[in-house]
Amino acid sequence: MGSLARRSGLGLAAFVLWIAGGPIEAQESPQVVFEEELEITEVLLDVLVTDKADQVIIGLGKDDFLVKENGKDVELTGVVFYSSRELLGSKEALERYGLSVDEVTEERYFIVLIQQQRSVAGEVPGILSRQMEAARDLETWIAQDLQPGDLVAVATFESRLEITQDFTSNLQDLRQAVHSAAQGQGQPQNWPSRQPAEVSGPSLLRHMPTGKELGNATKDIYEALQVIARAAGSIRGRKNLIFFGRGVGQMNHMGRWEPDSRFYRPTIEALNDNNVAMYPLSLMPQGSRHSLEDSLNSLASDTGGTFHRLFTSFTIPLEMIATENGGYYLLSFQSRRPAGKTGYQKVKIKTRNPELVVRGRQGYRFGD
Repeated sequence: MGSLARRSGLGLAAFVLWIAGGPIEAQESPQVVFEEELEITEVLLDVLVTDKADQVIIGLGKDDFLVKENGKDVELTGVVFYSSRELLGSKEALERYGLSVDEVTEERYFIVLIQQQRSVAGEVPGILSRQMEAARDLETWIAQDLQPGDLVAVATFESRLEITQDFTSNLQDLRQAVHSAAQGQGQPQNWPSRQPAEVSGPSLLRHMPTGKELGNATKDIYEALQVIARAAGSIRGRKNLIFFGRGVGQMNHMGRWEPDSRFYRPTIEALNDNNVAMYPLSLMPQGSRHSLEDSLNSLASDTGGTFHRLFTSFTIPLEMIATENGGYYLLSFQSRRPAGKTGYQKVKIKTRNPELVVRGRQGYRFGD
C-alpha cells in the first residue's frame, strides 16, 4: 500500500488479424490470433498543493488535477485528502470544504537523517558546531511542534547507516535519539538480539537488514537513502525525510557537482517509488557555501520536497516543513503494461488552476 504502484489484477487483450483480399483458398486459411497478457497496476501519487504563500489548498477533486504519462492524459480513479487535525481543526471545517472524516488521517511520518561531518571538519571550519546547533534546534522542534499523531524515526550516517530510533511519538526517546545521532553515537538497534520480540505499528527496522548486513548494504550515502526508502515503502502515504548534511556524491574536474547516473538515478527512483520526499537542510556554516549543496537541491526537487539553505535557526525550516505537510492529496489511477515488463515511468502532475503550486512524485517503478 505504501508503494506508488501496486498490482490489482490481470487483464488479457486479444488482437485478431484477418487475412483478406487474396485468393479464395487464402481466405480460408485459419485466422492468426495474437494474444498479449496485460498487468493492471494501481498507481498512488502523493501531492502537495499550496498557494504562492505556501498555504495548503484543500477541497480539490479529480477534475482539478492533470496527470500525464508520456504526454498522454491519465484518468484518475480517486483523490483522497489526508491532513493533520491542526489544519482542518473541526468537523465544521470538514463540512465547509466538502470533506468527510473518512478522508482524513492524523498520522504524519518524519525520518530524520544526520550526515556526520567529522571527516570534513578540517576543511570546513565551524561545520561540527553547526551540526550540534542543528541537533539542539531539532530537539526544540520535537518538544514544541510535533502533534500527537506525528511519528518520527532518527538515523545517522558516517561510514554506514545507523538507526538510533525507530518510528515513535515518545518525545523523550526522540530527543535522546537526536542527541546520540548528532554525537555520532549510533545505537545499534538493528541487531536482532536488541530488537523487541514484536515491533508493532510502522517500523523502519522491521524492513531493514540486521547486524553487519546493514553496514554492508549502506557503505555510501546513496545506498543508505535507498535502504531507508525501501524500508518506509510499506507505510501508506507520504513520508518526509529531513536530511541534515553538506551534500552527496562527488564533484567533477571543474569543481562542480553533477549527478552520477549509476548512483543518483536509482536513489531517486527508490525514493519516488516509496513515497519519500526529501527535505535537505544544509549544515554549511552561515556565509559559506559548497558545490555539493547543489546535490541537496536536486534531491529535494526530484522527490517533491524542498531544500533549505539560508536561515538563522534550524527551527525556521523545520516549522515550514511541518506546516506544508499539514495536508496532501493521494491520487490514484490504473496503468496497463505487458506482463513481465519492468521499468520506471515518469509522470507529470499539475492543477488546472495555474496559480497553485504543485509538488509530488515524478515517477514510479512497475513490474516485479
